Amino acid sequence: MALQEELNSQGAFLFKHRSNLPLLLLVSGILIKLYQEHTYVSHHPQSMLSGILESMAFVVGMLGLVIRAFTVGYTPKNTSGRNTDQGQVADSLNTTGMYSLIRNPLYLGNYLMWLGVAMLTGNVWFIAIFSLTFWIYYERIVFAEENFLRKKFGQHYLDWASKTAPFLPTSFRYKSPDTPFSWKKVLKKEKNGFFALFLVFFIFEASAEYAVNGTLRTEIDWLLIGTVASGIAYTILKYIKKYTGLLNEQGR
Repeated sequence: MALQEELNSQGAFLFKHRSNLPLLLLVSGILIKLYQEHTYVSHHPQSMLSGILESMAFVVGMLGLVIRAFTVGYTPKNTSGRNTDQGQVADSLNTTGMYSLIRNPLYLGNYLMWLGVAMLTGNVWFIAIFSLTFWIYYERIVFAEENFLRKKFGQHYLDWASKTAPFLPTSFRYKSPDTPFSWKKVLKKEKNGFFALFLVFFIFEASAEYAVNGTLRTEIDWLLIGTVASGIAYTILKYIKKYTGLLNEQGR
C-alpha cells in the first residue's frame, strides 16, 4: 500500500475510534496524578499554587469548549457532526465563521479541552507527550478528512484550503456565517463536552484527595457544584433530545 493510501486508511480508522484517545489520556493522567500526590505530598503540601493550576487548567478547557460551541452553533446539518458510525459526511463545505480562520476549529477545541485535563497533572513531560500524541493522532484523521473533502468539493475545497491555515490562524479575516447562531444545536451537540469537562476535573481532584488523605472528596466547592449542575443539565437535555423535538431546527 502506498504511503498516501496508508495514511488515508489510518485516518479513516482513527476517525471512527477517535473517542479512545481521551480515555487513554484520562487513565494515564490519573495514574500520574496519583503517583505524584502519593510520592511527593510530604515534600509538596497543598498550596495556593495547586489551586491556581487547577483554575488555569479549567480556563484552558473551557476555552476549548467555547471554540467548539461557537463553531457548531453556526454550522448547517451534516457538516460538523459526530459521524462516527457512518464515516465522513459533508453535504456542504464550511468556509465561514471559525472555518474562515482555520480549517479544523473543532479539533483545536478538542485539543484545548484535553490540554486542560493534562495540565492537572502538573507534569511538563506528560503535557508534552500528550500534545505530541494528540497531533500525530489527529494529523492522520485530518489527512483522511481532507482527502474526502478534496474529492467531493474539488477546486472549491482547494481554493479555501490554500488561504486557510489548518489549526492556528495566520490571518484574521473573519467571514460572518449566513446562518444565524443556534443555541439549540449547541445544547444538543455539546452537552456531552460540558458535563465531561466538569466530571473529568472532579475525578482528577477526587482521586488526588483520596491518594493523599484516604478519604473521598466531600468539600462543597465550585467544582462539585459545577459537576452536579452540569450532570443534571446533561440528563435533562438528553431526555429532551430523545423524547421531544424542542431542540430540533430545520437544516440544523
